[in-house]
Amino acid sequence: MISKRPPCSIVVVAFQQVIPFHLSVPCIVFAATTQDPARFQVTVCAGEPGRIMTSSGFGLTNLAPLSAIDKADVVVMPGWRDELDEPPERLLSALRRAHERGAQIVGLCLGTYVLAAAGLLDGGRATTHWEFADRIAARFPTMDLEPDVLYVEHNNVLTSAGTAASLDVCLHMLRTRLGATEANKTARRLVFAPHRDGGQAQFIEQPLPQASGDCRLTALMNSVRTRLKEPHSVDTLADEARMSRRSFTRHFKAVTGTSPAAWLLKERLLFGQRLLESSDESIEVIADTAGFSSVAAMRMHFRAALGVTPSVWRKRFGAPETAPTPSRPASIKREAHAGLHRQAPHGSH
Repeated sequence: MISKRPPCSIVVVAFQQVIPFHLSVPCIVFAATTQDPARFQVTVCAGEPGRIMTSSGFGLTNLAPLSAIDKADVVVMPGWRDELDEPPERLLSALRRAHERGAQIVGLCLGTYVLAAAGLLDGGRATTHWEFADRIAARFPTMDLEPDVLYVEHNNVLTSAGTAASLDVCLHMLRTRLGATEANKTARRLVFAPHRDGGQAQFIEQPLPQASGDCRLTALMNSVRTRLKEPHSVDTLADEARMSRRSFTRHFKAVTGTSPAAWLLKERLLFGQRLLESSDESIEVIADTAGFSSVAAMRMHFRAALGVTPSVWRKRFGAPETAPTPSRPASIKREAHAGLHRQAPHGSH
């Protein structure tokens, strides 16, 4: 597919002692897509004066000036230094200008600290590395910090959790621009889970449930992914796991970082996205196959989670030749069992 629109300009900010991994993730993710290689243009700029040295001891050359932010569609702020020293005002001003003109601002890990210092998170929701969450929340009390999720999007500002979550949030950005199919292809190319379950809760130091419980829940989740059409509930899932409702809910939260109902809804949304992109079935059939009680329910959840209706999602990300045809529910069933919605097991990194 040949791009007919200007590339999305993504500027990543480098600074003294920047972690190379954070700096490289946006460059790698947005270069790995094959659907439209010209869709993204990634530039690394210098957020501080002088030669930029990374935390690994090597220097960076040929960086763009900080003014590159002024024309960016997306500005990515990698994780800031652990001592949480005050970012330079010149950088904070550039971030504020970019946000004011409508650019999407992204904070990876401790990059959230810089966005908060710029005033972009006042009264907003955000996340960051769980180990630094208390310190950052104390310094910026007007921010609603959620330290138990992998990423949060609010008011055109995206923030992510610890180091590996940089991949999660960049794949999320890719998913919203090119669709779930392309994001999943890119994830597989990077040997990374397309969409990890749960959040930071699974990494915070706390007692873990017994391994047998983990294995039982993992098997259950994999099974449910092939049976999303069925009317699952917390009680039916608890029965399948051979646990009491209370024990099941507690174990599920400990393993995934989320509730059974939230996980099930997310799985149905992801499956619905894939079917809208790759099949020519009617939206009515897709809603039923993905397990939504009605088209209206599917539309409501799509709007709440993705900001668009199923019809708009199909127009944006469906194959150009795709057009709704009479219902063929059996074909979708075969696709589902053939692995259309298969994901890497929970806990893949």
